[in-house]
Amino acid sequence: MSIVITRATKEHYKDIGALFDLYRQFYKYKTNLKASTKYIKDRINQNESFIFICFYKKEPAGFVQLYETFDSLNINKKLILYDLYVDKKYRKNGIGRKLMDKAKKLAKFKKIQNIELSTAKNNKKAQSLYESLDYKRDKEYYNYFLEL
Repeated sequence: MSIVITRATKEHYKDIGALFDLYRQFYKYKTNLKASTKYIKDRINQNESFIFICFYKKEPAGFVQLYETFDSLNINKKLILYDLYVDKKYRKNGIGRKLMDKAKKLAKFKKIQNIELSTAKNNKKAQSLYESLDYKRDKEYYNYFLEL
């Protein structure tokens, strides 16, 4: 098969680090391959997130990163899908959809009832993907942040 998705391990640091750096550039951050790779390495080594990497014809093509946290209103846990990225040259091959399916399978395996995500208002392609997978846009809550 030409598409293979696997849970990231230490052997994937460099591949995911490079994809993560491209992801950050997509969101207008300056390239910093060293910091991007260290960030991914730390998440994997400290078991702080679930990262799945997708290989297309044996080449690293995309990844998804999820964080498990608590959902106090639902008295349960939830997954935060924080990062999803497919390299430009591999788009239109269903990779984003397959990575999203992997996230859903992880949630079901862990008996987690909710996956939450955010995306840029102008990222119409991602929004279209999420909505095609039955994700609902929140119309009740605003997101706030405090930068320190």
